[in-house]
This record gives sequence, C-alpha cells and structure tokens, in this order.
Amino acid sequence: MKLPGWFLFLLLAMAMPLGGACAGEVVSPPAARRVFVVPVREDIMPPLTYLVRRGVKQAMDARADLLVLDMKTDGGRVDVTEEIIRIIGQFKGQTATLVNDRAFSAGAFIAVATEKIFMVPQSVIGAAAPILMIPGGGVQEMPATMEAKMNSAIRALVRSKAEKNGYNLEVIEAMIDRNREVIIDGQVINRKGEILTLTDTEAARLYGDPPKPLLSSGTVENLEAMLAKLGFADAQRTRVEPTGAEQLAFWLNSLNWLWLIIGVAGIYIEFKTPGFGLPGIVGVAAFALYFLGSYIAGLSGFEWPLLFLLGLILVILELFVFPGTIILGLAGGTLMLITVVMAMVDRYPGMPALPTLPQLQAPIQDLLYAGLGSVVVILVLARFLPKTSLYSVLVTQSASAMETIRREAEAKNRHLGREGVALSILRPGGKARFDDEILDVMSQGDLIEKGTRVRIVGYSGREAIVEPVAESASAAGLPPAQRSA
Repeated sequence: MKLPGWFLFLLLAMAMPLGGACAGEVVSPPAARRVFVVPVREDIMPPLTYLVRRGVKQAMDARADLLVLDMKTDGGRVDVTEEIIRIIGQFKGQTATLVNDRAFSAGAFIAVATEKIFMVPQSVIGAAAPILMIPGGGVQEMPATMEAKMNSAIRALVRSKAEKNGYNLEVIEAMIDRNREVIIDGQVINRKGEILTLTDTEAARLYGDPPKPLLSSGTVENLEAMLAKLGFADAQRTRVEPTGAEQLAFWLNSLNWLWLIIGVAGIYIEFKTPGFGLPGIVGVAAFALYFLGSYIAGLSGFEWPLLFLLGLILVILELFVFPGTIILGLAGGTLMLITVVMAMVDRYPGMPALPTLPQLQAPIQDLLYAGLGSVVVILVLARFLPKTSLYSVLVTQSASAMETIRREAEAKNRHLGREGVALSILRPGGKARFDDEILDVMSQGDLIEKGTRVRIVGYSGREAIVEPVAESASAAGLPPAQRSA
C-alpha cells in the first residue's frame, strides 16, 4: 500500500523535535572532579589516625576522585601506621603521596600504600628500619632476635601494598632490612649493612627494560604541579585541616574503659539509692564523654548517643513507671549495649549495614573489661563507702530528699488496706478513687473492670497495687457520684 506524500511529510515533521530532544539529553556538561588533600606533617602517632580517618570519610562522602597525602614526617609508631594504611585502603578512588621534604620510616610505609609517589626537589624517602624507643624519648639498640621479628612483621605489612601498587619489593625491603643488598642493571642501589634512603632524583631514576622508576613517579615543584601531572589541574580541591579535636579524641578514647566503668557504676548506684543524685550525674557525664570521644574521632555521629538515651529512658520507665513489664527494661538494656558497641565501630560509606566480627572485637573487649571493672567498683563502694567521710557529706547533702522519701513511705503504709473504686479499666494500670483522693493504681496482672471495688495491697514505685473486693461499688452503697466516676 502506497502512503500519500503529505502523510510521510507529517510523520517527518513530528519526528524532528523528538530527535532534537533526545540529542539534547545526551549532551551534558561533565561533572567537576574532586581532590581531597590530607596533610601528614607530623609524627605518625594516634591523633594522626583521627585526622586521616576524617579526611578519608569526607572524601568518600563527597565521591572524590583522588586522595592525596601531603607528607612531611620523621616516622612514628608501627601500630598507628598499620591502622592508617587500613583506613587509606577504604578509599576506592585514586591515591597519591607528595613527599614534601621527607618521608622517613613509617612515612615511607604509608606512601607505599598509595598508588603514586611524587617528591619535591631535595626531598628524601626511606630509612624505615624499626627502632626501640625507651621511656624519656631515647633510642635503644634492638636485640638481634627482636629486630628480625620486627623486620619480618613490617615487611609483611608493606609487601601486599607494594605489590598491589607496582613498587619494587627489593627497594622497599632495603629500606627496612640493613642486610638487604639491591643491585639493578648492574648498579648497586644499596650495599649490605646499610639502610636505603633515596633522594628525589634517585627515586625517580629509570631502570630495567622497559624502563621503570625506582620508586617515585617524578619530581614536581609543588602540589599543583603534581595534580597537573595526574590530570587534575582543574579539579575542585579540598584540604582537610588538622584541629585540636584530634588530640582530644585520642585522650578521650584512650580512657574508654574508664568512662564505661564510671558510667555503669554511677547509674547502678543511683538506681539503688534514690535520694543520692551525685552518682547518677557522674554516670551520665561519663557516658557523655565516651560518646563524645567517638564522635570527635569520626567513629560515630549523634545517632548512637541518642539511641543510648532512648534505651536509658526505657529502663527508667521499667523501674519507676511500669514495673514488672520486663519488655521495656529488656529492650532498653539491649539498646544501651548495642549503642555502646556500635559507637566504637569504624564504618565507612558503602559498607554493609551489619559490622564484621573484626570490627566488633575491640568494642566488645572494652565493654567486657568495663563490665568486670564496674562489678569490682560496685562491690568496693558497697563495702567501704558507708565508712568514709565523703559518704557522710553526701548523705547530709541529700538529707532533704531522704526525708521526702521517708514521708512518702509512711503515706504508702497508711494507704495499705484502703478500699475504693476503679475509675477506669485496669489492664493493669489505671486510676482509682479512695474517699476524696484519686491514685494511680495497677492490678496484679488481671483485668479489672471500671466501677469494681478494689483494695490497696502494696506499692510498686509510685503506683498502688490493688486487688478486687468481692462486692461491687453499687453493692457497697457508694454515692452515685463515685459509681459513675
């Protein structure tokens, strides 16, 4: 069947705008690439861990394309180095190190954990043999057996990263082990008995076939020149600046076990001595310091302390408002334990919702130690605190509160045996009228209908425990106002 010419022209006219729209959707300006720069310009000590962690998490949240370590360090602790290398490994984009003057010892290990190493003129890298520090900051010669063990452990730590990033393993090991001789293309790079340290020109020198740099990808004048070489000259750059918070986080987190012991013991004593307000204040303050350290260290946000507070509220409701329900107390206690553990779990964007066992190991260990310590503290206080002058001062300060509690106890004793009428259905809690007084009451588990005559048989917190009396309110001849209330 032959279509008319005007019909074909109409179809062509309708298709032209559609094609233009589709073409317009395909063409879009490229998103600006992002670079995050983390300064490593001090000794490799615990506070630096918090700075690197904060920088890596910010870079991951921003979907950065490149993470740069701006390095000038004399080295530091091996355990901190291992943690920093693990943190850097969480970043999924490109990584590079700029040796901005020197990268000795642990600094060289961290640099090898990045994909590229660049060096500024007259900078050096290496001298990574382990040393033994003694109290007071001195250095002691390491026994041969210990040195061999340390060298083996450090080589294992660095080897996997060096292989992954394409560095020469012989060169890396010569920076650690003085007994390692390195000869490449007939040239002696390092003699036996020496620790290898490379200048920027030595590290960038080409060897082998095909030619490959000894360690560095090149010498650059500054950070801008390095970014240009990597193709990030026009990228949006963010520098993560260190603050005093890193030092505070280290101090707080190093005492995590102590905050937990004080927190658990303080809250327990507060619940056992209602008129004794100081233990509760101290306990809550200790838990606040625990969560503050985690927040500053970049391990958690506000969600865990808020959930801990919710758990504490549930426990208080169980003890003083709805005693005997069990569910509230169990849920609150479980929530508090979970938040204490999760606040110390190091998590990164894109990780599974549930932490792994290695991530939980250290927090659970701290919690177990704190639990044992709390038991010891509670037992010691229960035995010796009443005999101290401090206890007398605290008791004097809380005398008015204790007097109030005594009066409430006397009033409760006077109410025992009183009979009244349920003003609402008790399932199990509700209201009941006793003469001209309306009290909060609860049954012993049975449902009691409105209007049933009840008797007070005890107290749970501020609520009177009641049981039904055989005769109803109408049979007892109570006034109509009470029967209809």
